[in-house]
Amino acid sequence: MTERFSGSFTQQQPIPDAAIEAALAVLRHGRLHRYNVAPGELSETALLEQEFAAQMGAKYCLAVASGGYALATALRAVGVQPGDAVLTNAFTLAPVPGAIASVNARPVFVGVTEGLTIDLDDLAAKLDRAKVLMLSHMRGHLCDMDRLMQMCDAAGVTVIEDCAHTMGAAWRGQLSGGQGAIGCYSCQTYKHVNSGEGGLLITDDEMLAAKATMLSGSYMLYERHLAAPGPEVFERIKYTTPNVSGRMDNLRAAILRPQLRDLDRQVRRWNERYAEIEAGLRGTPGLTIVERPAEESYVGSSIQFLLLDWAPDQIAEVLRRCADRGVELKWFGGAEPTGFTSRYDSWRYAESERMPETDRILRGIIDMRVPLTFSLDDCRLIAGIIRAEVGAVFQQ
Repeated sequence: MTERFSGSFTQQQPIPDAAIEAALAVLRHGRLHRYNVAPGELSETALLEQEFAAQMGAKYCLAVASGGYALATALRAVGVQPGDAVLTNAFTLAPVPGAIASVNARPVFVGVTEGLTIDLDDLAAKLDRAKVLMLSHMRGHLCDMDRLMQMCDAAGVTVIEDCAHTMGAAWRGQLSGGQGAIGCYSCQTYKHVNSGEGGLLITDDEMLAAKATMLSGSYMLYERHLAAPGPEVFERIKYTTPNVSGRMDNLRAAILRPQLRDLDRQVRRWNERYAEIEAGLRGTPGLTIVERPAEESYVGSSIQFLLLDWAPDQIAEVLRRCADRGVELKWFGGAEPTGFTSRYDSWRYAESERMPETDRILRGIIDMRVPLTFSLDDCRLIAGIIRAEVGAVFQQ
């Protein structure tokens, strides 16, 4: 009998009991707005910012409504103006070019390598086109951050890190989000902590932190932040920084704080599952494993492999056969955006130039979520199904 996987690729773990109790406490007192506090009370959101800054080794942190809002706020804070060019990855998700478009700037797309990281040679050729790089650590893959930062520092290019998929990851032991001027994280359901939606922004730059806080809609209540610069910094910019409201509320912050305290353990669990799937796929005819560099400590909440130079109908057949056996794969090379997948030429609000080698790689990227609701046996079964169906189509 052909085995079939019967689990869900979108079912997350339950919210921890400690987070539920914290959320109920907020609901019982009713002070959901981050600045609505009783005398002597510290808001859940302010405490979350303080704790996350310490966890990431950053001076300042701001909690906001979503990861995409964090990205757009970072762009505004570093001074991106309408019409400015912003470098970013060709292999990324829609909120990244969307954040650039939201401030009426122009994405300039940079190619992708077979390691699914930004192509540093292509970046070097395009560094003179912009003063800001929004670097997407897409699907949790970290490039050579030493080389990238050396290049950008030498060219005077400010780096904003999109760490939606790298909360808890590191390059040479330095946590993702700490190398650039600003690091942005997502707390959306399918990321590493789950508040439905939500975002976090970190920086060591006091002026950027103050601007981001004002932009988020602090209503001159910035003294209620625990991971923010002193009031004298806000005094310099409070009359000239617009309010683009996008605060996180106390309910979501209460849900997140216990989850963040458990992040390291969850990362280990994701990586156990990732390792099982990777081991089961290794050596499959026609399938290329995405090798991880030794300098990278990653979070295996999703896995990618390549079907390089396969015909589109063959890839579609693999996806169909796997789906028939309960395994949900996404293809970033499809001509039409499907679910969360898209190519840089899908965003028709942004001009782009063709990149043949990048197009070749995008046409071969297959992606799969690895939720923590999977057991290790599930992972072995899933890998076996993919291996069998890729092999069957490859041999036809």
